[in-house]
Amino acid sequence: MKATGKDYLQLAQRTGAGLRVSFLCGQDEAGAAAAADKLVALLPAAGERVELSGAELRADPVRLGDEARSSSLFGADRHIRIRCSGDEAHDAILNLLALVDSGEAAGACPVIVTAINASDKSRTAKLLTPRKDALAVMFYPPDLRSVTGEVTRMAAGAGLKLQPELAERIARGAALDLRLCQSEVEKLALYLDASPLAPRMADGAALDAIGARTEEEGFMPLVNAVLGGDTQRLPAELARMAELELNPVGVLLAIERRAAQLAQLTARLAGSGQRVADLLEGEQRARRVFWRDRADLERQMQRWDAGRLDRLVDRLAGLHRALLANSQAAPMLLAQDLAEITRFASTRR
Repeated sequence: MKATGKDYLQLAQRTGAGLRVSFLCGQDEAGAAAAADKLVALLPAAGERVELSGAELRADPVRLGDEARSSSLFGADRHIRIRCSGDEAHDAILNLLALVDSGEAAGACPVIVTAINASDKSRTAKLLTPRKDALAVMFYPPDLRSVTGEVTRMAAGAGLKLQPELAERIARGAALDLRLCQSEVEKLALYLDASPLAPRMADGAALDAIGARTEEEGFMPLVNAVLGGDTQRLPAELARMAELELNPVGVLLAIERRAAQLAQLTARLAGSGQRVADLLEGEQRARRVFWRDRADLERQMQRWDAGRLDRLVDRLAGLHRALLANSQAAPMLLAQDLAEITRFASTRR
């Protein structure tokens, strides 16, 4: 089955325990990761979580079928989470589905795949779309309005009442990353002792008190220095990253999201015949671009064309895997790669 970020939960609920494989792809990695958590929450008994990488399955395609049919050490339920890039897990999923169709995997546990750099036109998505026991979902980069609405819904579920301006501030401060938004909402609810049975009104002072960072204190100055090719400003931003102990993966997610936004804007520009400034003015009116980001986006679009962005996305995906595999060295790895990307962006295309 094929779904979008708006209707995948309804399809998953209707399919119930018969859903074998969920393939969550698209440019909105944070949205796909959040969707994976929601699909796990729908499972009657999620049990043990088994994590596999795309690289592992590419090297050993048989492993997924073996893991899906195995039971946990204590005989409890389990589910498999896979994080991969593109079609890395294609052969492994193909092998698992062959076992299912032959009747050899009747009791296989659910498999949920989060695939960066993949789309609903990928080989894996095309493999799953015709099946009633599988789901391929495409997640597009969110805009400020949609993430603000999602923050408001998160807050309501946690017993928080937010003014629209505060919800928007949380969305911007998290660089439109739903996972970071969820974290901020949970911290805010804990700080105010809020719950669905005892709702509390949140304000800017409470958000400041839990240490939520605004754009000026958070990721975006570093993101703009890197993608804008500002080699002179970069050392100070890297020093600030270390001083504030910004999470390396969080920083990288913000850069990935901006790269995805640039790719989307570049694609629209290519078919419009407009100037960059005119396109961004229209995007701002449609509230898909925040007014403070407009000057940075214009500068970055002058430095990154479609070909450069494709290479950048591949580079960021590889860096993301490296950070997750080596958390202790993550700050150093991130700083080294960001310096190289900044130098590359400093040369106009």
